[in-house]
Amino acid sequence: MENLDKVIRVARGKARADVVLKRARVVNVYSGEVYGADVALLGDQIVGLGKYRGVKEYDLGGRIVAPGFIDSHIHLESTMVTVPEFSKVAVPLGTTSVVSDPHEIANVMGLDGINYMLKSSKYNPLNVFVMVPSCVPSSPLETPGTELRATDIFFFLNQEWILGLAEMMDYPGLLAGDPGILDKLKIAGRKIIDGHAPGLAGKDLCAYVATRISSDHECSERGEALEKLRLGMTIMIREGGLAKNMEALLPLVTPHNMQQFTLCTDDRHPQCLIEEGHMNALIKKAIRLGMDPVTAIRLCTINPARHYNLDGLGAVAPGKRADLVVIDNFVDFNIEMVFKNGELVARDGKLLPPVLAGIRPPELLRGSINIQWLKEEYFHIRARKGKARVIALVPGQLITTAELVKPKVSRGLVAADTERDILKLAVVERHHASSHIGLGLVRGFGLKKGAIASSVAHDAHNIVAVGTNDADLMEAVIKIRKLQGGFTAVVGGKLIGSVALPIAGLMSDKSVEEVRAELNALIGITREMGCALDDPFMTLSFLALSVIPDIKLTDKGLVDVVAQKIIPLFA
Repeated sequence: MENLDKVIRVARGKARADVVLKRARVVNVYSGEVYGADVALLGDQIVGLGKYRGVKEYDLGGRIVAPGFIDSHIHLESTMVTVPEFSKVAVPLGTTSVVSDPHEIANVMGLDGINYMLKSSKYNPLNVFVMVPSCVPSSPLETPGTELRATDIFFFLNQEWILGLAEMMDYPGLLAGDPGILDKLKIAGRKIIDGHAPGLAGKDLCAYVATRISSDHECSERGEALEKLRLGMTIMIREGGLAKNMEALLPLVTPHNMQQFTLCTDDRHPQCLIEEGHMNALIKKAIRLGMDPVTAIRLCTINPARHYNLDGLGAVAPGKRADLVVIDNFVDFNIEMVFKNGELVARDGKLLPPVLAGIRPPELLRGSINIQWLKEEYFHIRARKGKARVIALVPGQLITTAELVKPKVSRGLVAADTERDILKLAVVERHHASSHIGLGLVRGFGLKKGAIASSVAHDAHNIVAVGTNDADLMEAVIKIRKLQGGFTAVVGGKLIGSVALPIAGLMSDKSVEEVRAELNALIGITREMGCALDDPFMTLSFLALSVIPDIKLTDKGLVDVVAQKIIPLFA
């Protein structure tokens, strides 16, 4: 903070401010108003609203000034680019703060991965607050690169940018009183503990909330969100790259309860960032769906700031951090200027050159793809009598359903059935070169030939592949190893498209624009293979997530998520 005497003199109009945003229309998240005023900045803070003079003045001509946007829950690794590259896109779109859970890279690299993300987040025009991963692995039904106990993560909780304990996904372990889970809740003390409990209800939900877990971003239906809201949880309405819950949940927000809601992305791929936007896109969609613009902005500013006890952020008011966004109007919602710590850092969708020059490249990490020598026979499924359990995709959701189907059989082996859109699915353990390979069936991809594979497979991030034949399945996985992580498409044993993600098998070392172009080209190739999904690789990446109902596949086999147990493929 500046010298208090100077703060007082500038706030009283007795001295010039460093910067004044003249003739602004201020979004007041406290009163719910939008009204005309100058905004006076001194150093990195706001000191006054009213009529002011400044050393530097910007005449906004009635443009809107709002607090910098806050993404209340994101996995930065899921942007598939480094933090500096993400900030180059997100900050010009008005995002000045994110609350990140680095459990993706922690599942691969452990403590080294968390430290990598912390170091990469420095020297960027973006506040990156971190929640310490609580579930590495997310369940005992998959094989991660490492396992983090309470003693491993304890020392992180006292660091400046650490806000608390990240999403508690292993709610079955919590409800069963697992000592390791309870130890993590205990070491969090009075810090924030975020939740992750899709479908949890009744007394089990009460027990979950009674442990001080205070939020959930997994609600997909109004009734589920309402029950959690009534128990005092903050409902983080997710509008991500795959899971889109805004249309279902937004009608639940009223003037009486809106302080209990935030907006978040959870996962956001490069195509979404560039073509749709970040938090600006969520606010714009909420307004388009009928939400009052000030309320929509509150859900991305003061509400997440209050949930995470970020006292200096989230409002345009004296004493608050001068993280500000200048918007043309509430209809077009174009972000014209972004101020960070009182300095103009972005204009008309671009970071300014001095800011770009100060961004440092991230540090290096070791390779992370370590798989056993593969043979085609490892992908064979022996046919048995009866019907097989098939994972059925649910459009626009992370949840899946289970179908019982009599599979196609050829020479005693289960085969893909492209006419019924039933394909082979495999998850290959990639951290310890073990013999673990989970095999199953999935409906919804539409592939007519070949196979695709990904080293992004939430949360343990083993290699997941879907295909029309065993030979291409194997080859798609092998090509992932040669890339040291990424996405592949194989037809007839030949690699026809790929995106390399050499940083933990999750992120690229290239720019957002380059990754987007590579992804678009690869998705175009999958269209030629018969797939009609908007982003088959994002869909594929969630099929191994053993904490999202109803049925998933990990390297240990087919998982009944509700029962939290491995089940046979044949019923």
